[in-house]
Parts: sequence; structure tokens; C-alpha cells
Amino acid sequence: MKTKIVLAASALIAGAVPAMAHPGHDGGMLAGLAHPLTGMDHMAAMVAVGLFAATRPARAAWAAPGAFMAALAAGAGVGLTLGAVPGTEAMIAASLAVLGALVLLALRVRSGVALGLIAASGALHGIAHGAEATGPVAPYVAGFLIASALLHGAGWQLGRMLFAMRHARVATGVALTVAGGVMGLGLLAA
Repeated sequence: MKTKIVLAASALIAGAVPAMAHPGHDGGMLAGLAHPLTGMDHMAAMVAVGLFAATRPARAAWAAPGAFMAALAAGAGVGLTLGAVPGTEAMIAASLAVLGALVLLALRVRSGVALGLIAASGALHGIAHGAEATGPVAPYVAGFLIASALLHGAGWQLGRMLFAMRHARVATGVALTVAGGVMGLGLLAA
């Protein structure tokens, strides 16, 4: 039974394929809330940060989502100011592979290094979110920050449940890393 749960979770995460053209860009709170939920690339990254947080002691678990959220907000400001930055989607695909590797190697990676990579991923996602924004921007940004925080929490809870099982962290990390690679290959093929 536990193996089936791990395989199902891994398949769900590995199903994250390029989702650059997804809804949730037309401004307002609802669009912001929907945006991270309608793009598998965004959803997988937000959940991955929560999964990584689940590998840390409870007192330090907040640091990964906190770093991601701060960088997400700052990146949104950059995206709103500069618009689309060439190569952002490819870097987002690479960041998903990096987040998967962090989950896979969580017990061997220093927290400072991990938090830096997580913040860089957050900044990339923020740039993409900000560049795609139209309409009322403040509620849109608030919406995607709220949805992102909820996805981090869901990933943390999923991780606490999954990582109690043997090999679940490894399987999940591999699935996320493969998903990032598949997204990257999809971008090359496009």
C-alpha cells in the first residue's frame, strides 16, 4: 500500500510538463489565486518547496517557504517592471530539477546553499508571474502569494506523510528532477 502511495505521488509530480500557456493572468485576486494552481510547473515547484521543508526539523521548516515567498514577491516586482525576461521559462524548468535534487539530497545539502537555490527559484517564478500580470496587479500578486503559501503548506504536509515511508523522499526527489528535465526538453522541442 505504501509503495502505491509513493508511486502515485511520484507520477503526479512527474506529470508536470511545460505549462507556460495556462490561465490566471488576467488580473485580480481570483486570477492570482488560480495562477499557481493552473500551471503544473508552478504547482510542482511550490509543492517541492514544502516537500523540502518537511525534511527539516520543525523549528526550521518555515525557512524554505519563507525564502521562496520573499524572493517570489521581489521577482514579481522585477517582472512587473521589466516584463518578460528571455529564458525565464527555461530557467523555471531547470529550477524544478534543482528543487527535485534538493528534495533528493536534502539530508546532505547545507541549509544556506539550499535556501539560496530555493530563493533563486522563487525569484524566477516571481518574474514570470509579474511579467504575465494584467489588470489589477495588487490583488493578483496577493492572490498568487496566498496560493503559493497554501501549496507550500500542502507540500510540507505531504512530505511529513510520505517521508515516513522508506524511499519516499528519494522517489519524490527523482520524480521532481525528471519533471524539470521533461519541461526543459519540451522547451527545446518547441
